[in-house]
Amino acid sequence: MRQLGLAGVVRRHRVRTTIPEPDAHRPRDLVRRRFEASAPDPLWVADLTYVPTWVGFVYVAFVIDAFSRRIVGWRVASSLRTDLALDALEQALHQRNAGNGLVHHSDRGSQYLSIRYSERLSDARIQASVGSVGDSYDNALAETINGLFKTAVIRRRGPWRSLEAVEMATFEWVHWFNTQRLYELLGYVPPAEYEQQFYRRQEAQACAA
Repeated sequence: MRQLGLAGVVRRHRVRTTIPEPDAHRPRDLVRRRFEASAPDPLWVADLTYVPTWVGFVYVAFVIDAFSRRIVGWRVASSLRTDLALDALEQALHQRNAGNGLVHHSDRGSQYLSIRYSERLSDARIQASVGSVGDSYDNALAETINGLFKTAVIRRRGPWRSLEAVEMATFEWVHWFNTQRLYELLGYVPPAEYEQQFYRRQEAQACAA
């Protein structure tokens, strides 16, 4: 790397975006730090992160499938209100086959414990799960995706002038991450290809049966 003039990027300390809601009902932790799934869509994880811009902070919400690490929903907004997280969830619901038994795991942020968010999960027949301890390990998979996003895009391409600039860069990065990034834990294939391999195996098994 030194001979080629390459250097690794370094992650920085993060700003606090999780604001617990002490009086809100908190679902049980159904995941207990086991971010594993045997197929697409039995477990989603969700989280928020921040981006400093010339006009103030903007915030990015992600929903990630635990099986393939694919980002199935995302949204950029200028505030941390519930609409940010809810819009990312709506995109995930529109794109995916969220059936009975799907678990949605998040931290204890007020956005995810809000009445509107909880009702939407219930309407979609999705089980809510919330970290019990309240540190980053309780939502480690989402924290990892946030860290990759901040390291690969936000800190390398800033400073950022506007929400629109962050939104476009996020769109490009999510597409690249899902369809081109070689993910070590998936056998060095992108998340979308990993899911395609799964469905091809399912079809082959069905034909054999």
